[in-house]
Amino acid sequence: MPYVLISTQTRLETGPTIVGDEHSDRRLMTLLVAEKFTMLGNNFSEYRVNDPPRLVLDKLETIGYHVVSMTGVGQTIVWCLHKPAEKPSPLWTPLK
Repeated sequence: MPYVLISTQTRLETGPTIVGDEHSDRRLMTLLVAEKFTMLGNNFSEYRVNDPPRLVLDKLETIGYHVVSMTGVGQTIVWCLHKPAEKPSPLWTPLK
């Protein structure tokens, strides 16, 4: 998966950090040592690590991800990261 969203609450810059949803790449979640959890009242799961966002961003950079954008939404800070594809997908063909 070439894109990853991570987020944290503005008062929790020291962690925990949300690093994925229930459909995230399990290999990446294992690498980040993320735990899957479901908040009371939610009908979806998220992956969370206890590390602060800075450490998560550092880990993702070491495996080829780069920050594309960052924003604040209410009390939440969100980063979007991208990792270039290693080889083109057989389903994708460039326009001519």
